[in-house]
Parts: sequence; structure tokens; C-alpha cells
Amino acid sequence: MSQSLSHVQPAVARSLDLWHRMIEKNDLGELPSIVHPDAVFRSPMAHTAYGPAPALILVLTTVIQVFENFAYHRELASDDGLNVVLEFSANIGDKKLKGIDLIRFNEAGQIVEFEVMVRPMSGLQALGAEMGKRLSDKLPAHKAKA
Repeated sequence: MSQSLSHVQPAVARSLDLWHRMIEKNDLGELPSIVHPDAVFRSPMAHTAYGPAPALILVLTTVIQVFENFAYHRELASDDGLNVVLEFSANIGDKKLKGIDLIRFNEAGQIVEFEVMVRPMSGLQALGAEMGKRLSDKLPAHKAKA
């Protein structure tokens, strides 16, 4: 994955464009339109994936409310144009963090897998604590079957 996003599949490019517009507006209301019904979310805090689509949508619409000063910095795509890596930074209170979103799309431009990795540990812990407060009673029902 060393290429820019200039060669992503056209449907993926449209979905990424919508994703970036939603992030800019801080409103993920259109997210269901680009998520495959069987999509999974891989959290930096959990070994097992969450799915299907409602779990991914729940997590992403929650985390956008948790992050402060969120910004994307670099974007890379796989040779097949169906996988992208988006590097980001954000704050949670006084904790700064960096991370990457690893997003796998199908040829229709739908997100089929969304994985997040975060560093440093202090930022990950702050993220986990805040997300836990908001979702601990909702997410366990969405654990994907291993």
C-alpha cells in the first residue's frame, strides 16, 4: 500500500468523497448508504470484531462525538483500489492520539470492513474509557461470531 488514492476504484472514490464530506460536517447521517449490510468493525480495544453494519455505524457515529480536533493527514490505497488507509490525529480531553483507519471496500464502493488502530497507549486508554461510557451497554450484543 504505497500509492495515493488517485487509482482507487470509481465507486470507492465516490464513497470516500462522501465519507470526507460527512467528517467535515461532523454528521454521519449518510453512512448507512455506503456500508454493506454484513460489514464488520475491528476496534483497537477488542480482539473480536463487531458486526454487522448497525454495529459499525453505532461505533463510528459515537466516536465522531468523542474525538476533538479530528483531522486526516495521509491517505494510501492498495494496488487493487479496494483498500485504503487513512492516517488521523485527534484529542480526547488532554490526551493526544494518532491512528489509522483501515477500510476495505467491495467493488460497489460499500465498506465491508473498518479497522482502527490507535497510539499511544494513553490515547487508546482515554478513547476506550470514553467509548465504554457511551457504548458498554450496547456493543456486546454486536460481537461477531468468531
